[in-house]
Amino acid sequence: MSFNTALTGLNAATADLNVKSNNIANINTIGFKGSRAEFGDVYALSTFGNSNTAIGTGVVLNNVAQQFNQGNLEVTNNSLDLAISGNGQGFFALAPALDTQQVLYSRAGAFNINRDGYMTNSSGQFLLGFPVNADGSVSSTALGGTDPIRLPVSAGVPRATTEVDIAANLPSTADDIDPVATPIDPTDPTTYTNSTSSNIFDSLGNESTLTYYYQKTDVPNEWNVQVYINEPAGSQTIVEFGGGQTTKTLTFDPALGGALDAGVTPTETYTFSGLSSGAVDLTFDINFAGTTQNSAAFAVLDTDQNGFPTGRLTGLDIDDNGLVQAQYSNGQTTNVAKIVLADFPNPQGLKQIGNTAWEATLDSGDVRIGEAGTGSFGLIQSGALETSNVDLTKELVGLITAQRNFQANSKAIETNNAITQTIINLR
Repeated sequence: MSFNTALTGLNAATADLNVKSNNIANINTIGFKGSRAEFGDVYALSTFGNSNTAIGTGVVLNNVAQQFNQGNLEVTNNSLDLAISGNGQGFFALAPALDTQQVLYSRAGAFNINRDGYMTNSSGQFLLGFPVNADGSVSSTALGGTDPIRLPVSAGVPRATTEVDIAANLPSTADDIDPVATPIDPTDPTTYTNSTSSNIFDSLGNESTLTYYYQKTDVPNEWNVQVYINEPAGSQTIVEFGGGQTTKTLTFDPALGGALDAGVTPTETYTFSGLSSGAVDLTFDINFAGTTQNSAAFAVLDTDQNGFPTGRLTGLDIDDNGLVQAQYSNGQTTNVAKIVLADFPNPQGLKQIGNTAWEATLDSGDVRIGEAGTGSFGLIQSGALETSNVDLTKELVGLITAQRNFQANSKAIETNNAITQTIINLR
């Protein structure tokens, strides 16, 4: 029996060495979780045996327990590298294929974009996300409602300008011009006092230039403004507003420091049809609010518009809550999806399947699905990876201990063999 007892010790020491060797081998594996060997003693007793005199018959490997404490975060500055930080709880949910309902779980967040625009890891598994509304909120957090995250394949859709803001300071000391005798002529600088310009976009994303010509009239505190458009394929053309008018009159109140007179309507709706690009006719409001007249020199105080051209995908942004946003060259962003996080009542019950992935089992309990930063789930840090949680120093010390255990059990077998030989050699 003593031979068998020592043999179980050898087996236990070998199992301990194997577990520690596997931990050390994966010291650089992203998202790897180390394990430890857990042992139990063995007693051979009859039903009515006296436990006070029972001698153990060795040791048995009870469990190889996974350790899910968080590893260190390594900054990579790659926006597709993700790590779960904060309280550290949660797993990324992955689909091994597009046509399967199977879900795998992992802490390894090294993702890339495949040729079809999906976020995948190096094993080709697809990162799952919740569909989001336009404002980035999630309607449902059910696992059945998740989809593999895919970036939009089309370019960013252009938007025609509908609102233009232009505010300038007009010099009160400028020379007066008789608007009847000298109407504004863009080709003759003597017919206007100052000019400036801003850009707008049509429904196809083509850019045009609006030029504003300001003329100080011979009426005190009065200026005329005309707006001309220079579309991509055309020359300057005057733009009309309500009732076919082309001249906007601005009057200023000197008692208010040269601010627009209270009776002036600051906004007019301008229209321009027949764009050479074939785009929809332009209809946009120009707001002159904020325009002033005082002794300062001519200066543009504010210019803005709400249109933008066609955009191409230039990047990806993932915030702490897992919201994935596509960024376009026209400065616009689109909410794509929200990354799914999963957790279990007993993570140690998960089944290891390799490539730092796990499957749910009866022992792990039912999966809990949610968003990063809610409940017990950690935050998602973009541009970082979670390294292995193995403590190399501890494992190296453990190797020495396991080696000593192996040697001691070998010595027990050697001693038993010597005793047996002595008995056999008795005469």
